[in-house]
Formats: sequence, structure tokens, C-alpha cells
Amino acid sequence: MSDAPSPTTPADAVGYEHEHHHDGPHGYASDKEAYLKRMRRIEGQVRGIARMIDEDVYCIDVLTQVSAVTKALQSVSLALVEDHLGHCVVDAARQSPEDGAAKVREAAEAIGRLVRS
Repeated sequence: MSDAPSPTTPADAVGYEHEHHHDGPHGYASDKEAYLKRMRRIEGQVRGIARMIDEDVYCIDVLTQVSAVTKALQSVSLALVEDHLGHCVVDAARQSPEDGAAKVREAAEAIGRLVRS
């Protein structure tokens, strides 16, 4: 396991791309605090897994915790997709058919990444 610090800014996050943007508040803006709370909980779970590995905990117990974190991240992902579709995609479609189509493609690509991971 690496001792590298965890990402602290979006630019440090794996796969973060600056090219995608949305004018105005993002779809998750109204639930931002709830998302942050969920992510902090997941971060704690991940640290717990690292501690388990450090303490030589039984493999199956570690895998059980990895599965729990994976499900928690999937839940956050699905909520973000729903917020994106209901806010960002709808707003873009209201601006123009082309903008709406571009946001739908962007969402489909993001969903594809989630499904393949």
C-alpha cells in the first residue's frame, strides 16, 4: 500500500477532467452536505480497510469491508447520475437540442464508465 496522501482537491482525484462544465450550480448542489457526509463516511471505511490489512485481518473479513465500500460508492454514483440527469441534462436540453444531446452523451459515457468499473 502506498503512503501517498489521499486526493484533497478535485485536480488530485483520479480521472478528474477540467473539460466538462456546467454553468450555474451543479445537480448535487442542494444535497452537497449530504454527499460530503457520505463521502467522509466512505473515507473512514477505506481507512478502516487499510488498518485491517496492516493488522493482518483475515482475507474474507477485508473483502467483506471492500464490498461494503464498493456498494456505498455505487450508491453515491447512482444518486449523482440522477441529480445530473434531473438538473444538468434538463437545463442543457432547455437551452438547445444540441446542448441537451451533448449532455446526454456525456452522461451516457459516465454511466458506461460506472458499469465497466
